Amino acid sequence: MAEPRITFTDVGKRYGKLWALRNLNVAFHPGEVVMIIGPNGSGKTTLIKGLLGLVRPTTGSIAVNGTVIGTDPAYRQAIGYMPQISQFPAALTIGQLLDMMRDIRELDDASIDDRLITDLGLDKQLDKRLNELSGGTRQKVSAVLAFRSKPEILVMDEPTAGLDPVSASKVLGRAAEVRERGGTVLVTSHLMEEVETLADRIAYLEDGHLRFILPMSEILESTGQQRLAKALPELLVRKVATGANA
Repeated sequence: MAEPRITFTDVGKRYGKLWALRNLNVAFHPGEVVMIIGPNGSGKTTLIKGLLGLVRPTTGSIAVNGTVIGTDPAYRQAIGYMPQISQFPAALTIGQLLDMMRDIRELDDASIDDRLITDLGLDKQLDKRLNELSGGTRQKVSAVLAFRSKPEILVMDEPTAGLDPVSASKVLGRAAEVRERGGTVLVTSHLMEEVETLADRIAYLEDGHLRFILPMSEILESTGQQRLAKALPELLVRKVATGANA
């Protein structure tokens, strides 16, 4: 297997007296999609924020391509991020935002993938102001920004929330393309049925602990189920009964 693209080593994050992550050791590799799931407050958001450099670990370290994340944000140029809720400058139009982000990322024509602009129907709305957009359209803009730099790491937080089925399918299809060209994709979602066909591995967080990270095929085969929504509860019951952690 190729060297890990992302490595969390003994990572813990504390907010006051609350540990949002505890002793997290996990690696994510090129050419895979990992679905990160768990109940609210399990640590999913903190894991993502740690990777993006938005929070610093209380203990341990996070490395991207073998280099420990420090104060230099340059590594983030390789990351495309699609948050669940995007905050955009209200006075700008969609087109102005795209131009601004192109300049910030210093992208040229060869390094841009703008297919989603047309695929999601935004090409006819480029003059619309961001504060006039519906939640679903804002989510489409967020998707375009996440994919257009051809990232080697793609982080998607509830990517299909607010999207119609056709648009959701197109966004997930682009995520599969990132994997196919050797990228690493991390997805958090409560809608397992929409993302499970895309995921290679499932990471389950609970109370800040990584309870397991397993191939999707292994989860389904070991439980005899065909869908993750049915297999996951059965697997968790087994692990509680045996006291096992991956």
